[in-house]
Amino acid sequence: MKFTCEKAVLSEAISICIHAVASRSTITVLEGLLITAADQLTICGYNFKTGIKKTFSADISEKGSIVLNAKIFNDIVRKLPDDIIEIHCDEHYMTTIRCGMSEFNILGASPEEFPELPNVEKNKSIHLSCHLLRSMIDHTVFAVSDNENKPIHTGSLFEIQQNDLTVVSVDGYRLAMSKETVTNDTGSNLSFVVPGETLKEISRILPDSDEETVHIYPERKHALFEIDGTWITTRLLEGEFLNYRNAIPSDCHIKLEIDVKSIIDCVERVSLIISERLKNPVRCCFEDESLKISCVTSLGRAYDECPIPHCPEKIEIGFNNRYLLDALRACPEEKVLLELKSSLSPCVIRPVEGEKFLYLVLPVRLKADQV
Repeated sequence: MKFTCEKAVLSEAISICIHAVASRSTITVLEGLLITAADQLTICGYNFKTGIKKTFSADISEKGSIVLNAKIFNDIVRKLPDDIIEIHCDEHYMTTIRCGMSEFNILGASPEEFPELPNVEKNKSIHLSCHLLRSMIDHTVFAVSDNENKPIHTGSLFEIQQNDLTVVSVDGYRLAMSKETVTNDTGSNLSFVVPGETLKEISRILPDSDEETVHIYPERKHALFEIDGTWITTRLLEGEFLNYRNAIPSDCHIKLEIDVKSIIDCVERVSLIISERLKNPVRCCFEDESLKISCVTSLGRAYDECPIPHCPEKIEIGFNNRYLLDALRACPEEKVLLELKSSLSPCVIRPVEGEKFLYLVLPVRLKADQV
């Protein structure tokens, strides 16, 4: 195998695929990147859960393939000067990397030892802009659970009904939902659960562009996300996802149109006396035209307030400050509806008009000494 290409192009491909490489594995080849030179150059990383493959143009003089240790290969390419890189691999997998006056010789491994990525058929497809999918992931992935006792909730539910795509994340304390119109070529309604870690990688890879399209091909056990020369294959999570519609209260009689930034600022100030060790909740008191927020920890007491529309009755409710802030920061609009029922019922945040997003945060029971 022998090829030349620009350092910047190769470095970008490695930086995308390296996130699917196993950091530690009993199968040594999984700690490497598979490099294949055919009509184009392909870099591939795979850890049995997620596979990322990037294809791009290069000047290929000898076809072939090899597996190189991902960390060493990445470190070498990053440190090389911004010039044309030449890579040559002999029949014993000894690989020479040249760029400018720099030269490295590293031993690779046989490509036959590298496992094949799952073959995902492209019979069913969903299409949407890269910007839209990235936005939907970023507005929901923070609520994915990290509790391995309920593996299905360590991912986000993708639910397709006609031309509506709904992405939902839950972790037992909160719920995040985003809904958008997409192109559905499947001809049917579908639902599948994508691991949260994979979604974070997809969000990182996706260009923030309305002009470029991402194609999603779901199957029973795997799904393929395709973006202009990049393929992300992921294993889907199995199990019964929470019936999120039943979890959203429909009888909240208090609906307040709030300014998101003012409440974020207020909660952030009160949260200054909260730490990982001191996790007392913030107390939110909705009364008349004022939201009074306070918190007591062993460091002291914090209090702040901000104006709100008239609240028809007094409600005092406690929240985990981080969960409340995560939901507020994810809101894509400056004004939202805050819906309340009682001090023991979840708080619901939704758009003033439409149903593009929804956040639900469960309350924390307040103690008498947390006044």
